[in-house]
Amino acid sequence: MAKATKKQALGRGLSALLKDPSNDINSVQDKNADKVIGNIVDLDIEAIEINPFQPRTNFNEEALRELASSIKELGVIQPITVRKLEFNKYQLVSGERRFRASKLIGLETIPAYIRIANDQESLEMALVENIQRQDLDPIEIALSYQRLIDEINLTQEQMSDRVGKKRSTIANYLRLLKLDPIIQTGMRDGFISMGHGRAIINIEDQNTQLTIYEKIITNKLSVRETEKLVKNYHSSNTVTVPEKQELPKYIKKGIKEFSEYFGHKINVKVSKNGKGSITIPFHSEEDFNRIQKLVKSAK
Repeated sequence: MAKATKKQALGRGLSALLKDPSNDINSVQDKNADKVIGNIVDLDIEAIEINPFQPRTNFNEEALRELASSIKELGVIQPITVRKLEFNKYQLVSGERRFRASKLIGLETIPAYIRIANDQESLEMALVENIQRQDLDPIEIALSYQRLIDEINLTQEQMSDRVGKKRSTIANYLRLLKLDPIIQTGMRDGFISMGHGRAIINIEDQNTQLTIYEKIITNKLSVRETEKLVKNYHSSNTVTVPEKQELPKYIKKGIKEFSEYFGHKINVKVSKNGKGSITIPFHSEEDFNRIQKLVKSAK
């Protein structure tokens, strides 16, 4: 506890140093730069602007409120990263969810690591750090990789080293950008998964892609079923959804009871040999904890 208090006191001291115009730090060679760079500094939230290079564009409001509640209780555990623009003005490099959640509960300051970088370095830092640390959707990740190629001139091999991903993984993400924009939006909104997208991308014609996408949504096809649909298209040149196996009566009755008990629509899959699986969805940490209590109380 004493160590944490000492670190916070250090942050407040450095914050005061940065507000002194006679000690304005703009490069690593400036006086007191070594005291600031690499240390945690308490910065005024109003002195920080959103990074236009931020790859994440969708922020789940419910998840932000949950994070804000956690920050209100425990504080900002992991500092954000910013770069210095000018005197007492900074730009986010990473940590936008923490930044937004902190603003949501009215915090005036936030702990931050300060970096000194130009626009190109900032772009690379923002893209690489967010790919590594944030739960981006597949299209956001693909767009981030594409920007590293277009604007930083990184090869797939160089990106592999920077983000710690296999080149084949990077290539799979980039291929998603060949999907019709409607399908990309569906993936970003969670209607289909990256697995569905990887199956659809094997179809070059975008009109056929859209036909398959509609079949996935309408018939709630799994990734494996989508792969079969694409395979059948290549062999017959038609998009035909195979008939689904009818669920036994005892399962249909059980699904209704399960759904009423857990407060969600329960998914059940059964194979031809009678074996199957039950999936219970949840929408947040609070919802998960609620379901966990129901399971425990049923013992």
